[in-house]
Amino acid sequence: MYPHERSLVEKYENQPFAIVGVNSDPSLEFLQQVMKEKDLSWPSFFDGGGTGGPIATKWGVRGWPTIYIIDHEGVIRSTNRTTIDEVVERLVKAAPPLKN
Repeated sequence: MYPHERSLVEKYENQPFAIVGVNSDPSLEFLQQVMKEKDLSWPSFFDGGGTGGPIATKWGVRGWPTIYIIDHEGVIRSTNRTTIDEVVERLVKAAPPLKN
């Protein structure tokens, strides 16, 4: 999903939009290597390695990738991978402008 995520970051640059990753990679070092190799510019949390990390457990994640689209008020608006673009576009339009 990195190419798609990167396209969203580029499309919504300087708009009220952000991606935050949570990764279950085998180690923090591996995650850092992937982020460097794939040139990932968004923050990404290491969830302890494996599928039973504290973030995945708290959020009920059972498979990867799992997508949560959260609006500017912190409300989950979608968890459906197939509607990412349309939901994000609608929410960015509805969000208040960024403050500089």
